[in-house]
Amino acid sequence: MGPPGAGKGTQAKVIAERLSIPAVSTGDIFRANVSAETELGLEAKRYMDAGDYVPDEVTNAMVRDRIAEDDAAQGFLLDGYPRTLAQVEELDGMIKFTGHRLDAVVCLTVDQDEIVSRLLQRAQVEGRADDTEDVIRRRQELYVEQTEPLIEVYQQRGIVVEVDGMGEVTEVTNRIFEALDVLPES
Repeated sequence: MGPPGAGKGTQAKVIAERLSIPAVSTGDIFRANVSAETELGLEAKRYMDAGDYVPDEVTNAMVRDRIAEDDAAQGFLLDGYPRTLAQVEELDGMIKFTGHRLDAVVCLTVDQDEIVSRLLQRAQVEGRADDTEDVIRRRQELYVEQTEPLIEVYQQRGIVVEVDGMGEVTEVTNRIFEALDVLPES
């Protein structure tokens, strides 16, 4: 978890590869559907272009289908989900049904000015039309309003690991694995 631009997607790919589990990224799923111009993609695009979250029912269905796939049987890493309290409840039901459990919630902390800079640079490099400064600021507002409360829920469960997301990718990755190594086995 962490605000948009904190490096979640970058770290998710590295961690998932090292742990030999799939990284389940709602952003990647949304963009793939937008590119393919599926019905879901066209619906998701409306929200993404405005900087809003895609509705829970659409997101939940995609995640539920993805974590039920064979390659996720031994575990998975979620990137960009859950983002709302309702999604936390939905995820709890999903993992109970599949027999998985949440081992940790890694929360990346990053300076706000750094986030804006990162996302504007990413928009240029990757050609992401949805990453304008206004949309970035809107996503930050939504994160504070809707997603930050999830951290408290997971802190109460004792599974939050806060990691400084500033610095080179390998530095942040090392900090994440160091933090995960100190987690008690559940």
